[in-house]
Amino acid sequence: MFSVTITGQVALVTGAGRGIGKAIARGLVEAGAVVAVNDIDATSAQRTAAELGGAAQAYPADVSDPGAVQAMIDQIAADLGGPHILVNNAGIEYKTPVLETPVAEWQRTLDVNLSAAFYTSQAAGERMRAAGGGVIVNIASIAGHNIPLPNRASYVASKAGLIGFTKECAREFAAYGIRVNAVCPGVIETEMTAESRSNSAQLEKWLADIPQGRLGTPADVVGLVLFLCSDGARYLTGQAINVDGGKVML
Repeated sequence: MFSVTITGQVALVTGAGRGIGKAIARGLVEAGAVVAVNDIDATSAQRTAAELGGAAQAYPADVSDPGAVQAMIDQIAADLGGPHILVNNAGIEYKTPVLETPVAEWQRTLDVNLSAAFYTSQAAGERMRAAGGGVIVNIASIAGHNIPLPNRASYVASKAGLIGFTKECAREFAAYGIRVNAVCPGVIETEMTAESRSNSAQLEKWLADIPQGRLGTPADVVGLVLFLCSDGARYLTGQAINVDGGKVML
């Protein structure tokens, strides 16, 4: 038997103004955590925090800026303590063929989807090490498992890099009692996928490749994240777990 020990924990969720991040923030609050809600858009972060009530507080910041990340972590520690849990969820996606991808677009994707996880893991990881342990969950993608997505080279590269970063952090941080895992969603019904889902041909193709015959919802991701944050996953680290209705079977 195991017990969930999220109660009393302080969790930071990046990109929690909407979509999967918002659902994760809500799930953590419902599981008893105090949640620092981050988003680059201050209004979105504040709206999410307000909806979640007194157990949540907004910390708007651009997580691709290392200085802003350090300041945010320091402020969270001063206000709430911790953080004991870090969920690196912030992400963006451009749809551009490789030969037409502007350098700035490529770099921005890597900055938000990969480098930001390094900045937050380094800043929060230092506090977790001092506290004797913690949990980091990186929201990657099945695209990081060599699953090609047409016209999304920067996104695929960033998510593959995030999975590799997850494993290296897990190896290094184990000595400090910090577990690090990645969650790899398939197609989830969020604002990010809304345009593609509106294309009936694309939707039909997606559904044909998913054994469960449906797209995922943010709630489908939350359960796994909560488990990884709990004592039930105390012997799990360095894993990249797909949540995709069976589309990818490794």
